[in-house]
Amino acid sequence: MSINDNGIGPKRRVVGAHYGVKDWLAQRVTAVLMVLYTATLLISFLTGQNFTYEGWAGLFAQQWFKLITAVTLIGLFYHAWVGMRDVWMDYVRAVGLRLVLQIATIAWLIGCAVWSIQIIWSV
Repeated sequence: MSINDNGIGPKRRVVGAHYGVKDWLAQRVTAVLMVLYTATLLISFLTGQNFTYEGWAGLFAQQWFKLITAVTLIGLFYHAWVGMRDVWMDYVRAVGLRLVLQIATIAWLIGCAVWSIQIIWSV
């Protein structure tokens, strides 16, 4: 390796999966989606008169509300996956343990997604 080929500076070697910008943008988009959903839910709550189970069930019984809830939850789970994957990649150096933790995270998030969608569509 020559003095000018030390892997840093303008001729540095770039390695890795190259997914940083895509996932950074995905987290911002899903965060905005969650904020919009929260605002919609808050407006529905503040303008509603029926603060009982039946009132909430009536709100979630509407197809459009089920759909935006499902989309928001899927965005939430993807947001959580990107964050947790980055935590595992940054702080767990053992490749085997990191793989186990990532698989466990994926399984947990898929399970939560399926359960959430099942709950939403059962109302």
